[in-house]
Amino acid sequence: MKHTLTAACLALAAGPAFAQSYPLDGLTADEYAQVNTILRDAGIVTDGTLFPLVELKEPPKAEMLAWDGETQIDRKALAQYTSQDGFGSAIVNLTSGEVEESGLIDANGQPMILLTEFLGALEAALTDDRMVEALAKRDLTPDQVFCLPLTAGNFLTPEYEGNRLMKVPCYVVPSGSNFYAKPIEGLSATYDLNTTTITDVVDTGVVATPSDPWGYTEEEIAERTPLRAETNPAKLSQPGDPNFTIDGSEISWDIWKFRTRIDKRPGLVISDIRVDDQDTWRKIIYQTHLSEVFVPYMDPDDNWYWRTYMDSGEYGFGLFLTPLTPGIDCPEYATFMPAVVNDDAGQAMEIPDAICIFERSTGDPAWRHFEVFAQTPDNFVPAEGRPHTELVVRTASEVGNYDYLIDYRFEQNGEMRIMVGATGLDAVKGVESTSMNDATAADDTKHGTLIAPNLVAANHDHYFNFRIDFDIDQPDNKFMTMDIVPAEVADDSPRRSMWEVAETMPMTEAEATYQISAMKPRYFMVENPNRESYLGHTPGYMIHHGSIAYGPFDFANDPPFMRNRWIENSVWNTVYKDDERYAGGTYAMQSDGSETLASYSGDEALQNKDIVTWFTAGFHHIPRMEDWPVMSTEWKQVHIMPHNYFAMNPAISLRK
Repeated sequence: MKHTLTAACLALAAGPAFAQSYPLDGLTADEYAQVNTILRDAGIVTDGTLFPLVELKEPPKAEMLAWDGETQIDRKALAQYTSQDGFGSAIVNLTSGEVEESGLIDANGQPMILLTEFLGALEAALTDDRMVEALAKRDLTPDQVFCLPLTAGNFLTPEYEGNRLMKVPCYVVPSGSNFYAKPIEGLSATYDLNTTTITDVVDTGVVATPSDPWGYTEEEIAERTPLRAETNPAKLSQPGDPNFTIDGSEISWDIWKFRTRIDKRPGLVISDIRVDDQDTWRKIIYQTHLSEVFVPYMDPDDNWYWRTYMDSGEYGFGLFLTPLTPGIDCPEYATFMPAVVNDDAGQAMEIPDAICIFERSTGDPAWRHFEVFAQTPDNFVPAEGRPHTELVVRTASEVGNYDYLIDYRFEQNGEMRIMVGATGLDAVKGVESTSMNDATAADDTKHGTLIAPNLVAANHDHYFNFRIDFDIDQPDNKFMTMDIVPAEVADDSPRRSMWEVAETMPMTEAEATYQISAMKPRYFMVENPNRESYLGHTPGYMIHHGSIAYGPFDFANDPPFMRNRWIENSVWNTVYKDDERYAGGTYAMQSDGSETLASYSGDEALQNKDIVTWFTAGFHHIPRMEDWPVMSTEWKQVHIMPHNYFAMNPAISLRK
């Protein structure tokens, strides 16, 4: 049975803004409306104003830590809005009904893309005379075409100064489900969002348009190839009610307790993660969320080089959340909840079934041991063990051609995993080649793979940065690495090679940045130096490992990588600042790279401070035919686990 919770149940959305709620809860539908009313009454916005972003303005962390759980903390919202002179930003106090701050944004970047801007770019491209003429050269008319406006990056040239640009490639209107199967290659437009005009059209020549529609519905696939024989499906099930409880935004399950909300830019935000240690609720993480996504393509073609997307900061993982399907995206028995973000008018927009929560047995043992010495000829003693069950909180965002699932998985042994599942469609370009035996194939596939006749999928990367604000029992912690290093072996020892653990403690933020290599194994530890754990240990949690990728990038001279220097290292550590939330900077759209995670990391002393750890999971994507027409889900992870935090294995007390 599908369990569904309404927005009111999830975040008290039906109540007025002054109703008591957890201070880190997302804005309710009523509060979005209240933001609009307060800004209009103050004469700051009008009915024609558009809002790239409206979200909770979090209370300062110091105020949250001092909160007694009952006293009302002022509810505030951050609103970014359009004006005749550019973009503005305001802090709206919902409790008092006042605008505390307002003014034009003077920053190194711009707010997120508006849906209105997408539609304007699409319409402008198909009505521009140069585009119509270029389409005619390809025997196409505008009514046979749809265009896909995309963020243009920033290459620090005069073209970008003072402008807000999108690039607009186009595709033949599909006859089936696949909107990307027939790219109109060699053609794209540049659209200035400020002037609402097409400023340039690039036409590098007519390329053969693929003819195969490459639909991916079951009916379309059945026309292409026989479907597999019907089988007895292996399904997850859960008799009775779930074992987790939801109270407002708080979710409690097994030894875990945490809060959830949805923000328009990062999507799912998890706050106040605690664990039950022998009937004591202990803090682990103050807050964690997706910080930025970077997807650079490796094709220097005039219609491709600019494809260097910052999917979270430019588009919004919360804005592009998609409804989850029971039995496919999540088990049928999962609990589904909506998300509420702002639309272009600044009002609440509900996305149904945007979050699913479920527990599942993985079919693996949480632990087991078979004791051979307990066996006798007359008595067989089976292995002792317990089943492994986990709680999953999942969302899925479709950003263009890709679908990204974001999981937070909580385990009964005190570990948690942040998982990213990449699926969807490869971005493809049209080429002349229909086979690798064609004379054009070598040139066509120099920067990608021929995955279907007339289609090359370009090489590219996916990087996901997560901001993890560990608070191991308290905000002020220490950070260190545990490095696996060669041990000194005595000359008379029969062993000539062993390893030992070297604990290294960086003194400043800049010293606490790391690339990860299997040849230099290390673990990243945040611990509470002011609490003695069992047996005299210092309790901590560590990032055990994660999925990583590095490339031969020029961070000093190549603008896309200057804007995303955070991918230079997989691990960064900074001292907590309320306004340092995103690795790509406060404003990602056409940012110039002067504000990034790299600029947050400096000479500030790190130890015995409120430490924030930033981890980048990533992978290189060399496309293959097996990716088409839809690629299999590829999972990447950040693995977080306790280290001398519990007195014993927390999963030892599980029932059979």
